[in-house]
Amino acid sequence: MAWVSLAKLLLVTTGLVVLLMQLAKPRQSRAQVGCWTTYSILACVLAFAASLLWSDAATGLALAAFVKHCKLLVVLLLITLIRTAQEARVAMLIFLLGQGFFVVTSWAMAGGLSIPWASSDWATVSRYRYVVYSTYLDQSIIFAASSAIFWHLRSLWPQFRHLAALMAGLALLNTLLLLDGRTGYSVALTMITLAIMWALPKKMRLVAVVLAPALILTAATLSSGKVSKRLSDMVSESQSYAQKGDAESSSGFRLNAWKRSVQAIWLAPVTGHGVGSWTVTIKRLEGPSAEKVFGTNDASNPHQEYLLWGVELGLAGILFLLGVIGTALRDAQRFASPIKRATVSLLAALAVACLFNSALYDALVGDYFCVALGLLMALGLRTNNEGDGLLPKAST
Repeated sequence: MAWVSLAKLLLVTTGLVVLLMQLAKPRQSRAQVGCWTTYSILACVLAFAASLLWSDAATGLALAAFVKHCKLLVVLLLITLIRTAQEARVAMLIFLLGQGFFVVTSWAMAGGLSIPWASSDWATVSRYRYVVYSTYLDQSIIFAASSAIFWHLRSLWPQFRHLAALMAGLALLNTLLLLDGRTGYSVALTMITLAIMWALPKKMRLVAVVLAPALILTAATLSSGKVSKRLSDMVSESQSYAQKGDAESSSGFRLNAWKRSVQAIWLAPVTGHGVGSWTVTIKRLEGPSAEKVFGTNDASNPHQEYLLWGVELGLAGILFLLGVIGTALRDAQRFASPIKRATVSLLAALAVACLFNSALYDALVGDYFCVALGLLMALGLRTNNEGDGLLPKAST
């Protein structure tokens, strides 16, 4: 975490310097022209900054939460820092090499090798046995999303296209066979469905979107004991919460947190409770059992990004988050086909992950999504600007 934080500090500092330099030379970089994602992210950051004025959280907590939301600026900084299509390809290649190293390391751990750089704090717990960094939740989401990037961008480096396809398969299998993250399963299912849809003729795509998820989920449940058990656990945990109000399980905690979040949004639908206010607001609604349910930490989250933004910024917060995803989808429509599909897949992974976790707000997985989106946006925008004929034009 210390290395990640240092890298982010260096990136943001460098990016701000470059931005200031480009103010004096506005014609030097044109990648941001017509990029709606830029404006939607800036609007989100300004909204969170304004909410500091009325936040229910202590000043320190509010500022810490604001900084975590500001990781979205990494997307803009990468678009700014990457100046040419060649630089974008090099940056993406480095990113994919890093993800490939990540995937191979996890498989090496599954093969019984001792990996000195694996630093998961829970490596001795069975469900974390093959986790390289952080948690099985982060790793499963990252691997599922990265599989789509490997797959769709394999044509950028024809000499490595078979290796990229192999890495896509290894990342997906790692998620489905070795890890326990149910959100990761959902993201993997989404990535496979989109890949199948795009591989079929247009007239068959709607059928694929309807049938593929059911068939894939059935196959994964029958072939993977982990998938079957985790889905069964989710059902039993949800039933236990519905019948007994048990909020100690993973699903029970989420359902209770979501319920309290909806109540909090209802109390302040216009302005929200301010950045960083989720925990203090929810504990106030929970009453005497608040610390038992949510712990003593006042910097938690509801494991649902849309509701987190809704509690902090009101109903407009949910629209802000949907706006970021929507404008990025809009911008991606003019990218070359492989980049467009990789970007749409990443955005779909983000949208699904945000349903069950605070996928942008959390460290590591949030950093992953911002860096990956920034690189894909830069790659798409720079390739378009230079009229690169090496890639096919965007198609639906």
